[in-house]
Amino acid sequence: MKQFMDENFVLQTKTAQNLYHNHAKNLPIIDYHCHLDPKLIAEDYRFENLTEIWLSGDHYKWRAMRSNGVAERFCTGKDSSDWEKFEKWADTVPYTMRNPLYHWTHLELKTAFGINKLLSPTTAREIFDECSEKLRKPEFSARSLMKRYKVEVVCTTDDPADSLEYHSALKEEGFEIKILPTWRPDKAMAVENPDEYRAYVEKLSAVSGVIIRNFSDLMEALRKRHDFFAGMGCRLSDHGIEEFYAEDYRESEIQEIFNKVYGGRELRREEILKFKSAILFEGAIMDWEKSWTQQFHYGAIRNNNTRLLRKLGPDTGFDSIGDFNTAKAMAKFFDRLDSDNRLTKTIIYNLNPRDNDLIATMIGNFQDGSIAGKMQFGSGWWFLDQKTGMEAQINSLSNLGLLSRFVGMLTDSRSFLSYPRHEYFRRILCNLIGNDVEEALLPASELPFLAQMVENISYYNAKQFFNF
Repeated sequence: MKQFMDENFVLQTKTAQNLYHNHAKNLPIIDYHCHLDPKLIAEDYRFENLTEIWLSGDHYKWRAMRSNGVAERFCTGKDSSDWEKFEKWADTVPYTMRNPLYHWTHLELKTAFGINKLLSPTTAREIFDECSEKLRKPEFSARSLMKRYKVEVVCTTDDPADSLEYHSALKEEGFEIKILPTWRPDKAMAVENPDEYRAYVEKLSAVSGVIIRNFSDLMEALRKRHDFFAGMGCRLSDHGIEEFYAEDYRESEIQEIFNKVYGGRELRREEILKFKSAILFEGAIMDWEKSWTQQFHYGAIRNNNTRLLRKLGPDTGFDSIGDFNTAKAMAKFFDRLDSDNRLTKTIIYNLNPRDNDLIATMIGNFQDGSIAGKMQFGSGWWFLDQKTGMEAQINSLSNLGLLSRFVGMLTDSRSFLSYPRHEYFRRILCNLIGNDVEEALLPASELPFLAQMVENISYYNAKQFFNF
């Protein structure tokens, strides 16, 4: 019987093991989409204990703990100690078997701290104490952890109104790892609540120096901030959307809709869709002008539990997969841009696995031969960020597109301990390809090409695609 989490974890064949150990394992990491706090990097933050770096803000773990009957005060509460929270997490871990959390947990303990023991109630105290002691040392600071995992580039997620002061400080310092902002203008589209939207527009006005009285002014302010982000090294935009927006609209309509919501009146659904369509389209043009890559994360239903949303706020673990019918709108949106040759490099991430083949075929509609892999099917995201989800995404892309041009994995995480997700992905990729070789579904004579393909997907494709 094989040993759990040994050097050949996930790797079922000799060819898979060769591909991983000799071609994927030691490559640097380009983490082109994450939610790390740049302040922690700029200050080279040292974490007080394992709970702070592992459980704080981690809605994946909170969901599992709640499912295991753990009270909220041990998840997001303020009246329980860090040890008490960790103890409840350790109690939960054995029950996460076959959930990706079980793999991630033990990969992170092994790669960051050299701990090969299984986390459980009986090992919780010694693991907590050992890891917490290490975390307080300089070699386990935020920056040191990034260096430990051979991180080369990190792209954070930033609002147009953000100052980017910590990116500026890191750039001025000349920190060896590139820490770049990513343009995330979701709040500029969020017109469902007039009061919140007006407050955001006023904030945007202040930081851009543009007096915003109408939609044209709004776009001028966004463009100024877009230019500022570009000056700070930004090369990607990102959009967290429920569905794609491609309604027909007239400029005069959008001006009227802006005036209405800015004046405090609620919009009808058709007005919301038209406004979002205008913002999404105009933003895509700005991205094309700068040769940025635009990313679309679509398909989540967020904040489903209103009682706990009011109590705990957003991003606390009450989101789920949606079932939006968005193919026609997606095609229309990309076609509108492509018709004028203004469609930039694009990555699409779906949350519902039923859409895998939809996305894999959709990107083929807009590949134009100008850039290899110009349209990308993004790696398994959020609820699909697990072995089955990654394999399904890889298989759909393989069957209906070119896996060899894929830009690979990202963490999409707020934690400095999440980099083993890249290792997890690389092992899964090598296992799939290695198994195909050993089953004679791919020619063994082409192993040099397949080895280069693994290296490209793990690192080189992203480096070239984003021009890092």
